[in-house]
Order: sequence, then C-alpha cells, then structure tokens
Amino acid sequence: MLTTARHLLEVKGPDVWSISPNASVYDALRMMADKDVGALLVMEDDKLVGIISERDYARKIILAGKTSRDTLVREIMSSKLYTIHPDQTVEEAMEIMTNRRVRHLPVVVDDHCLGVISIGDVVKNIIYRQRETIKNLSK
Repeated sequence: MLTTARHLLEVKGPDVWSISPNASVYDALRMMADKDVGALLVMEDDKLVGIISERDYARKIILAGKTSRDTLVREIMSSKLYTIHPDQTVEEAMEIMTNRRVRHLPVVVDDHCLGVISIGDVVKNIIYRQRETIKNLSK
C-alpha cells in the first residue's frame, strides 16, 4: 500500500505554523525555535504566499550582512512554491523535493493549505515501511 501526503499529516498532527509576511525575520526565527520546526508557511489573509526556512535565513540574512530584527519575512521568503496534493504519494513527494531541491512541501487542496511535510517526514516513513517489509519477509 502506498503512503500519501494525507497520511503523513495525520501522523504528524493538525498543527500548521504560519507567520505574516509583514513580521520580522527575528519573529519567524523565534517561532521556528519555539515550535521546533525548520520552516513556516507565510500566510496573508488566509492565503499561502510563501515559505520561510532556516536556509532562507542563513543565505539571505547572515550571508547578506542584514539583521533579522530589521528585515521583514516578505523580503527573504521563498514565494515560488512547490506544493503537493494530499492524495499524492510519499514517493512523489520525495521526487519533487529532490528535483526542486526543497525540504518542505505545503500540502494543498483547492487553495487551502492542510499542512506541511518535510524531508524528515518522508525519510522516516520510507524507513518505517522498509523495516516492516523486512520484518514480513523474515517471517
């Protein structure tokens, strides 16, 4: 049986962490640290407009000599989004992540964001399924 993005979200739970594009990068980093996540959705009027990650911070703040308190999320967020439908498989998610070089995929249906899956979620699921296959083959 193929695992879907919807299943990964069910395992993770219903929490979706987001921030306004008008918030400071510092506030985004604080929220990422508090929630123990590597990226936040950027939402404006309940519409997904981007994603901000620790990678964006490292490359667009630190390396550019900017400060996180004086820079807005909208200035460094990734607005070119790659998304996945909840019924797409974990394998399809991994292919998108690999080909597009992204670590987080918003799960979207009808312009409504249900959550985000990370490369870690995908890898954990694949390892779990491989262990189950090995266990079943060993019987």
